[in-house]
Amino acid sequence: KCNPIAYWTFEDTFDYIAKYKVLAHPLHAEGYPSIGDAKDTIPIPEDKSVKFVDFKFEGDMTEWCDYGQERKGRFVGLKNLDGSTKTECGIHVDGAERTWDRDLWEKDASKVKKIETTDAALEVKKGGKPSVMVVYAPWCQFSQAMEDEYEKFASEVGGDVEVYSYRGDEDREFVSGELNTSSFPTVNVIKPDGTAVKYESEVRTVDAFKEFVEKTLA
Repeated sequence: KCNPIAYWTFEDTFDYIAKYKVLAHPLHAEGYPSIGDAKDTIPIPEDKSVKFVDFKFEGDMTEWCDYGQERKGRFVGLKNLDGSTKTECGIHVDGAERTWDRDLWEKDASKVKKIETTDAALEVKKGGKPSVMVVYAPWCQFSQAMEDEYEKFASEVGGDVEVYSYRGDEDREFVSGELNTSSFPTVNVIKPDGTAVKYESEVRTVDAFKEFVEKTLA
């Protein structure tokens, strides 16, 4: 995974906008460096003395571009559940705006075998036995939606095929390199030689999984 602008500063971003005449949010010209929702976003400074108009700054740009100022002006007056000052929308903060209340295919309550470490996942790949593994994220609505069908599949699949689940959102580099995963959920059939074959369809039903397993292991 390559993030070519990962180390850009806020100033670098505006420099690029100015150099290449990139269209920017119109509220920058009204004194807003960072745009959140209407009720909790303010200009910085509040007197609107700093603006970015016609591809150049008016006023003291350091009010916007000093280190760590990118979020200034957003979430004004808001608090997280623990009482701390809110600086994130919640998507990137585990538990702040949680969209899930339990793990999927919970251990000891599912016929789907839980893989909890990268080493265990590699052991399955190198074990010489056919298997099916879903790489999922518990907060992902598509992972949540397939839970019941995948559980039924684990109950009905025949032969010596083992059915596994692996939470991949905390090991993205590993699942990308070893388990064909760039989004969740990703289902792989693991062949006896260790090859992981990705299930490309978005039809996540028992019959569809069975058909894919049969074709892949034939």
